[in-house]
Amino acid sequence: MNHWTPFEWITAIRFLKEGRMQTIFIVTAVAIGVAVIVFMSAMLSSLQANFLKRVLTTQPHIQLIPPNEIARPLRHGGPGSIVAAIVQRPAQRIRSIDQWQKIRTQLGEWPDIVTVSPTVSASALAVRGDASRSITLTGIDPDVYFKIVRIPDYIVSGQARVSTEDILVGLELAKDLGVTLGDKLTVTAANGASRVLTISGIFDLGNKGANQRSTFVALRTAQTLANLVGGVTSIDLTVTDIYAAEAIARRVQSATGIEADSWIKTNAQFFTAVAAQQSSNTLIRLFVALSVAFGIASVLVVSVIQRSKDIGILRAMGTSQGQILRVFLLQGGLLGLAGSIVGAFVGGAGLSVWHAYMRQADGSEIFPLILEPSLFVTAVLLAALTGVAAAAVPALSAARLDPVVAIRG
Repeated sequence: MNHWTPFEWITAIRFLKEGRMQTIFIVTAVAIGVAVIVFMSAMLSSLQANFLKRVLTTQPHIQLIPPNEIARPLRHGGPGSIVAAIVQRPAQRIRSIDQWQKIRTQLGEWPDIVTVSPTVSASALAVRGDASRSITLTGIDPDVYFKIVRIPDYIVSGQARVSTEDILVGLELAKDLGVTLGDKLTVTAANGASRVLTISGIFDLGNKGANQRSTFVALRTAQTLANLVGGVTSIDLTVTDIYAAEAIARRVQSATGIEADSWIKTNAQFFTAVAAQQSSNTLIRLFVALSVAFGIASVLVVSVIQRSKDIGILRAMGTSQGQILRVFLLQGGLLGLAGSIVGAFVGGAGLSVWHAYMRQADGSEIFPLILEPSLFVTAVLLAALTGVAAAAVPALSAARLDPVVAIRG
């Protein structure tokens, strides 16, 4: 040992070497705990990122839509007139958002809103020969909309080209209609307007229902078919913080007077599952950290009892209480640090092996592997700090030992 090494380090390392079996057991226990934390945290983060990717790359973070039309009871006569007890809800018609251009400009200036995309959505009938299918026609500005819903990433045939004569269709819809790239489709809206469009791309959103009914055309084409020239039925938004989408939606609704639905609201069950997953991950970390802390503390308590005479001799030779305190705090920190380094490596390696062998039925990965360096650094630092904290009580007990009593045993 270098003669410049502080006394506390020399003593702490010597105590750990002399109690070699205890040191090995506690380092192993810490390693297992940290490995569990790293494995579970990385796996849950990867699964959550995969879920969010699947949900948020096929829908906007916030969508602005016109309010529903409501029926108002008719009153006849003067005071005391009778109003019908049952008021039927009127049939909903396709309506444009009032002054949507002004709203788009206004929201585009908000710092926490990234993308603003006007769209037109309408029901229609796609006809090819004797085959016909009901579809949802979505008119988009591709330069903006593809930043929200990444249709180009899901194209399996052709390209994501949306001009006034083009249409993008889902894989299942193409199969049902018996069409392929370059074929013509007759699209007829509910109001009777009809247009012949060319299939420029076929996409697969990973959802059979969505692939059977979703189609995308140019914004102007959809406006013409829906008899909504110059209007839009919704405004889609993306935001900087996806978890703040609901709060931002409420602010948007308050500022514009238009109903705003966030992805959190429209996917309430999914968001609840994500929140529950995060809570369970936090609980796992907490209980594992507590088990590690108690393991380190118990070993150091035994060490204090076993080494009480040594501590008494050191105190009689002039070692201060502060030095004794630091010796045992260092032992706790070193045990936590060594175990956490081994555990972080084991956890990362275990996750890599599990990811390599666990596959879906088609051979693709279940989730993307996300191993963030910050996770390993955080796990190592927290384990080391936990070791120091766990050593606090035994260290104080050792520092307060009376030299005479300790030497007498």
